[in-house]
Amino acid sequence: MKFRNGLDSLLRPEESVLVLIDHQPYQLANLNSHEPTMVLNNSTALAKAAKAFNVPTILTSVVAAQGGDIFSQITDVFPGQEIIDRTWVNTWEDKPTVDAVKATGRKQLIIAGLWTEVCVAMPAIQAAGEGWDVTVITDASGGTSVEAHEVAIQRMIAAGVNMMTWMALVSEWQRDWARTEHLAEVLEVVKQHGGGSSIAYMWEQQLLNTPVPGSAG
Repeated sequence: MKFRNGLDSLLRPEESVLVLIDHQPYQLANLNSHEPTMVLNNSTALAKAAKAFNVPTILTSVVAAQGGDIFSQITDVFPGQEIIDRTWVNTWEDKPTVDAVKATGRKQLIIAGLWTEVCVAMPAIQAAGEGWDVTVITDASGGTSVEAHEVAIQRMIAAGVNMMTWMALVSEWQRDWARTEHLAEVLEVVKQHGGGSSIAYMWEQQLLNTPVPGSAG
């Protein structure tokens, strides 16, 4: 297996494409690896970050008539965008989805979805075997149990898939705070979805905008 290291192995927004898989009510109902609202928060943050960095994002569901529509918190980020509804459990065997990814011309494939052990692991392992540079965002994904999620991660790592969290991905895409092109949008995502980091950021802004006692107003 080729080791993932060196500067070229880091993710770049201009070479990334994001696929969000099956963030649907049926899957969320049996999500036991994470607190469900955290996965909802993190997957929404991931979608917003991709939009902020102009990363093409493919939305796909599986048999939505039975499993429910993709969470509106995600679809609202991409108003009017077509959602690819599949019958294939393995997204990478679904030609419309794969064609949409290939049409972007990008090779850094980023995946998040429900459940990790099924609808994330299968496409990640297949795409990695076909030469794609695959990253799974673990905290925007989740499984039916802690064991299922963790075993799926181990299985994907063994297949050469990279693992990250959404905040790590945003940091890697940003890379340098001197890059201001997307900075306002990125900071807004962190403020809305970053938990303690969002509170720290807003506190920092308060301190920076608080006049020093005794100074001229």
